[in-house]
Amino acid sequence: MRVPPHPARRTVLACSLAVALLTGVSAAHAEPRPGRAHAGSLVLVGGALKESNTQVYGEIIKRAGGPQARIGVITAASVPQSQDPNADDPDLCSNSACNGAYYADLFKRHGAADAQWIPLDLDHVANADSEAVVAQVESMTGFFFGGGDQYRYVTTLLRGDEHKDSKVLAAIRAKLAHGAVVAGSSAGAQIAAGPDMVSGGESYEALRDGSAPGYFDDPTRLGYLPRGGFGFLRSGLVDTHTGAYGREGRALRLAADTGHDRVYALEENTALVVDRPGTDREHMTVLGPNGVAVLDLRDARAHDSANGWALRRARYSYLTDGDRYDARTWTPRIAPAKQPLTPGNATPVPANDDVFHSASNPDGSPYSFRTTARALASTRAQNSATATTFESGPRFTVTLTKARGFAAFTDDDTTARTLVALQVDIALQR
Repeated sequence: MRVPPHPARRTVLACSLAVALLTGVSAAHAEPRPGRAHAGSLVLVGGALKESNTQVYGEIIKRAGGPQARIGVITAASVPQSQDPNADDPDLCSNSACNGAYYADLFKRHGAADAQWIPLDLDHVANADSEAVVAQVESMTGFFFGGGDQYRYVTTLLRGDEHKDSKVLAAIRAKLAHGAVVAGSSAGAQIAAGPDMVSGGESYEALRDGSAPGYFDDPTRLGYLPRGGFGFLRSGLVDTHTGAYGREGRALRLAADTGHDRVYALEENTALVVDRPGTDREHMTVLGPNGVAVLDLRDARAHDSANGWALRRARYSYLTDGDRYDARTWTPRIAPAKQPLTPGNATPVPANDDVFHSASNPDGSPYSFRTTARALASTRAQNSATATTFESGPRFTVTLTKARGFAAFTDDDTTARTLVALQVDIALQR
């Protein structure tokens, strides 16, 4: 079977309406939103999880019991067999059953004792309340949700507009509460979110037009689902494929519009491991070759007027492999292998006229925002840098500043790898 494809950047989500560093934060602002506490753990990947990523697959399996791990694979976010024109071709198929078999085989190859597809998709919605499928779920020690369209998870496991747990989801929630691991990639990570789950949109259009509840035929329009996903992670919004698709802008706009003060912006082929989600001991670890951006809007101020939308004093922290994060205290804890970076060069930050890697720019580069942030951290020549959107009707300017509290860390004495509390301001270009 072909590897499940990289999800299209502009996928249409159809719907009629998806080193300890103290920060000095007061506990009054640190409590996560109320939600159900879980004793288990989450392993959330920002998409494009490679077959060869033994670090992440191994972490999921370890948390599911190691050599005794039994992984339930849920791929209901994929199209069902009835909608896949290549359903009969094992080399081209990309439907729920085909993708389920792919992941089940992959988990077994990485060392799980067993991995099974849980037969749920748009062709088998009734299975979400089947006692036989519930029994299958209860025999598992961990779960993996695949990518696709997160609204299909709402349809199949949350009973659509009812937005209530099906029997299968209730069983998975109970397993999580008693110590199981729940993992997911792309839509499978996104669906773990609580209220105001993002459903689509591009950064430029988000900054220009704002957000609205629902899913939209226009894939550039920033939409969100007010009632959210499964609610396994509620201490911040969740976004995926962030740097690869330039989603930092849409994540900041959605958080500001919906009153959230934190976003976990997940990068591709990299996991945010969350222990005890929903408790006052919720803490996280980053695993993988890229990172997780934590966008902090506690001190941010948004302003929307006839002159356009602007945001001041947001903070961007980019955590990389081995770094930890305490959600209650908002405290990054940098991996011991990394040391504070003292900028050793006076090279100016390169110009950046496509800070959010616009889909309209065929010559654009992924991870553009992160590239400028790291270049600023690595130079002693300047304390701030500006970058702009590719689009110019109107054009937005993003200013990054090494404000009070900023720090950068390195693992090679030269290159900025982890960044903490870089200030972000966004405004119309004048």
